[in-house]
Amino acid sequence: MNLTTMHSTQTIESREVARMVGKEHSKLLRDIRNYIDYLNEAKIGSVEFFVTSSYQDLKGETRLSYLITKQGCQMVANKLTGKKGVIFTALYVQRFNEMENKLAVAHLDSYMIEDPVKRAEKWIEEQRVVQQLAEKNEVQAQLIAEYEPRISYLDTILDSKGLLAISQIAADYGMSPQQLNKVLHDQRVQHKVGGQWILYKDHMNKGYTKSQTINITRTGGHQDTKMNTKWTQKGRLFIHDILKNIGVTALMDREGQ
Repeated sequence: MNLTTMHSTQTIESREVARMVGKEHSKLLRDIRNYIDYLNEAKIGSVEFFVTSSYQDLKGETRLSYLITKQGCQMVANKLTGKKGVIFTALYVQRFNEMENKLAVAHLDSYMIEDPVKRAEKWIEEQRVVQQLAEKNEVQAQLIAEYEPRISYLDTILDSKGLLAISQIAADYGMSPQQLNKVLHDQRVQHKVGGQWILYKDHMNKGYTKSQTINITRTGGHQDTKMNTKWTQKGRLFIHDILKNIGVTALMDREGQ
């Protein structure tokens, strides 16, 4: 959980508080800025309630947040009514009590206690705290996974532009271009004409491919040209659906799973 201790004062990070009260973080930030303005007008130090902080989002950009003290949480709770206020109060009081207990345990390590019985009790308590922290870290990882949608291979297709060679698409599935061409041939998508893969008539005029002329050097050194089939993003999506239907998944989606 986003719990920290700063200058001997326990705080809870504003993103965690937003989740606890069921409010968007941006709206909680707006409320906190209003509280700070009121406190400043009354010449009351806002740092006893809210401490400016920051975090990096998944894009690596720095975003504003606040570290909220117990007094700050009380101020937030006072603005909540009914069930939400009761639940948030119970959660933040419980959280700060946990922090205070952890700090108390940290003051004296088990190996420093002479009495063997008390030393054993303290060691058990230390292990309990370690286990609790590990469990909370797992919960936090689950929350992050739920709040941040996974980018799929389909998303990359929809976000991309331009033409692709069959080798580029094949690489996305861990296949060679020869393997993918064979699959598309077996699925009655394309066949070879004069050394170039051409779509069957059922799939022509649908914007799946573009033929490009490329320069080549023939055996003996003389220059020539040949036609080469490139795939559009619409065609790439078409291939994606065909492979999905026969149980072939993109490497990106396999790693995500």
